[in-house]
Amino acid sequence: MTRFRHAIVRPPADTFAGGITTAHLGKPSLPLALEQHARYVEALEQCGLRVTTLEPDATHPDSTFVEDTAVIARSHAIVTRPGAATRLGEAEAMRATLAQFFPNLDHIVAPGTLDGGDVCEASDRVFIGLSERTNRAGAEQLASFLAKDGIAATLVEMSGLTSILHLKSGMSYLGDHIYAVIDELAPRLDLGEAHIVRVRADEAYGANCVRVNDSVLVASGHPHLESQLREHGLKPLVLDMSEFQKMDGGLSCLSLRF
Repeated sequence: MTRFRHAIVRPPADTFAGGITTAHLGKPSLPLALEQHARYVEALEQCGLRVTTLEPDATHPDSTFVEDTAVIARSHAIVTRPGAATRLGEAEAMRATLAQFFPNLDHIVAPGTLDGGDVCEASDRVFIGLSERTNRAGAEQLASFLAKDGIAATLVEMSGLTSILHLKSGMSYLGDHIYAVIDELAPRLDLGEAHIVRVRADEAYGANCVRVNDSVLVASGHPHLESQLREHGLKPLVLDMSEFQKMDGGLSCLSLRF
């Protein structure tokens, strides 16, 4: 499992509640979202990461979900082209920050669309979800870039899935050949001999957990999943994500880790 040293985050702006959501969980509280984001950053630092915190971007209400703006694999960074038109400027805004760490950037270009939340990296293999936000042209461009680094890509058809927006809303790679996967997505994945933690329906939001060095960040309220992770020798680090869940966001969405 890759050991991360850096993370890039962007706190929610005062326009946060105006972002895109299908969750129907009510309007988020900005003060509470900022508090939860601060705890998230503390958790990344606790895991040994040096965190670069960008200024809030009120022009783009969804801009706190920085994961969608880029894909970072090994020493390679690819600036995405988000599938929601209102988010296109977010990737462009991330370019200068990424250039401080990665001198050569690749870019997804039209007609391709790609959200980083549809990309699940698993050692020398990457799963790319074909979703409402990521089309085949974008996925194939990313696969071509990854192939230069010897990373194989597997495309996952997500049409007809009703419970998740992005691929990583329903699956996470936790290292040591362990995946957390929701039941609705599992039949579409060829995971071979991997160990699969099946995330039951009433804890589905918890499937978006994140292995960060020696810990696994997990959203609070998923005790059965926490127990399963411990049974696999993993160390859950539990965080309240209620305000981000209201905006279709999860733990992985809030940072770019490398």
